[in-house]
Amino acid sequence: MNLQNTLSNQIKQAVKSIYEVELETVEFQATRKEFAGDITVVVFPMLRLIKGNPMQIGESIGEYLVKNVSEVKAYNVVKGFLNIEIQDAYYLDFFNSVKNNKTYGFVAPNADDKAVMVEYSSPNTNKPLHLGHIRNNLLGYSVAEIIKASGKKVYKTQIINDRGIHICKSMLAWQRYGNNETPESTGLKGDKLVGNYYVKFDQEYKKEIETLKAQGQSEDDAKKNAPILLEAQEMLRKWEAGDEEVVALWTKMNNWVYDGFNVSYKNLGVDFDTLYYESQTYLLGKEFVVEGLKTGVFFTKEDGSVWCDLTEEGLDEKIVLRSDGTAVYMTQDIGTAIQRVKDFPDVGGMVYTVGNEQDYHFQVLFLILKKLGFDWAKNLFHLSYGMVDLPSGKMKSREGTVVDADDLIVEMANTAEEISQELGKLENYTEDEKKELYKTIGLGALKYYILKVDPKKRILFDPKSSIDFQGNTGPFIQYTYARIQSILRKANIDLNTNLNASEISLHDKERELLKQLELFPEVIQNAAENHSPALIANYTYDLVKEFNSFYQNVSILGADTEVEKTFRVQLAGVVANTIKNAFGLLGVDVPERM
Repeated sequence: MNLQNTLSNQIKQAVKSIYEVELETVEFQATRKEFAGDITVVVFPMLRLIKGNPMQIGESIGEYLVKNVSEVKAYNVVKGFLNIEIQDAYYLDFFNSVKNNKTYGFVAPNADDKAVMVEYSSPNTNKPLHLGHIRNNLLGYSVAEIIKASGKKVYKTQIINDRGIHICKSMLAWQRYGNNETPESTGLKGDKLVGNYYVKFDQEYKKEIETLKAQGQSEDDAKKNAPILLEAQEMLRKWEAGDEEVVALWTKMNNWVYDGFNVSYKNLGVDFDTLYYESQTYLLGKEFVVEGLKTGVFFTKEDGSVWCDLTEEGLDEKIVLRSDGTAVYMTQDIGTAIQRVKDFPDVGGMVYTVGNEQDYHFQVLFLILKKLGFDWAKNLFHLSYGMVDLPSGKMKSREGTVVDADDLIVEMANTAEEISQELGKLENYTEDEKKELYKTIGLGALKYYILKVDPKKRILFDPKSSIDFQGNTGPFIQYTYARIQSILRKANIDLNTNLNASEISLHDKERELLKQLELFPEVIQNAAENHSPALIANYTYDLVKEFNSFYQNVSILGADTEVEKTFRVQLAGVVANTIKNAFGLLGVDVPERM
């Protein structure tokens, strides 16, 4: 039981004993720096149940705690706030209990608990991954790791959008203009090669529109009648009919893209446990629509199309089958969700990492699955996130104005190299060591910059400002970790030695650092519950700030006694391990030297 829970129970007991009143909850907050104390009880909410002066109520509770709770050393009351000072022994006992635990803060999964499936990435196979995909991948991967650390079994998955008119556009452009070039013959990653032909299609399409407009067609008609578009639509019909030549081309070009994606995922440091493909799932769900018609979940309109009426839930009517019997995206997503639970029977909930332009879609999907009677549907969550903007403006794939994910990763490493050389931080490193470190710093900067922001907020991404060795950045935290490793190497102290609380009197800076460390398990649980890596990122920054304040005010290796030196080195080691664990949840590596 943590300190807050212990105090909460004891304060409830105090109020019951003194005032014969049952408190449901106790409100705590951090003690303000100008007052003595480690944790503050807010007395004002109690006035709803206890008649009296908040100062006197605070005094009586404080006296009770000092007499009856061994952890409480002293108290003071400021207006309606009861500031409680905690015994050093409590913090030192906590420290001894965690200092050798390399997975401090993490909870092992319970075999009886249901698993969670986290979907992220889910790209189209007509273009390489871009900056928007980076935020998606980093969020999804990090949320999966955080949920796992909170004590749940997790499956990471994606659905690859490998069919449709956009895929046929790349295929047709390559067929027309590609001269049989391949990733091998061009030296390009397969996803980049295919993406180039998606851009080429758009260029040729625009030319044909202008030609038709010059011949007297309206812009709308020209867009519909452009021969290259009509040919792409015909190619899609052939694909759906199983035309051997079209399917062979589709298979070849998609495999190029998958090879390219795998390189990008490796560079980004994300992975998946299972993959789903839209070409295999787009017909799923139709049988459940038939079942839903029988049970009244869906209804048929005069033209034969099938709909779900969600007006009672404040939404509108949603189509689930067209009049010609073909599936829509919603039908596919219904079927895919059900299929996943069939494939993984221990799954009891899912997290969909998809941009906020799809908020309505997921509201509808989750409601329909509930109406169909699936119990796990109450545990579905849309991890909705804002777009990533650049100082230069919005990205457009078909115009080729996207920020390519691979290029950005390289650019981040290059920027890390420039700044590191300016600061002169890397003496006595081999060239290979420098190259690896630049990549670690650059990628860490990118991931931290994106993940420290609440997922719902838009991000204006500036590569240069993300790589800063001061402030709330990845490199600042990585540098602190490396600094601690340097201390540990110099100290030559047994980090496992247990220290007796009676031998140590805590410095204020040591106490603040221990209080910050104690929060880590709760932060993991909150981050999992809120699907927010930002909580982990900003906790880590606060921990690092607290450590640097400790480092600047308290001598570690030059401590007055051997006991103090041992404790401070051990404390630094626990901070380093917590930074490493927290950054691991963000998918960020920490260097041993910087």
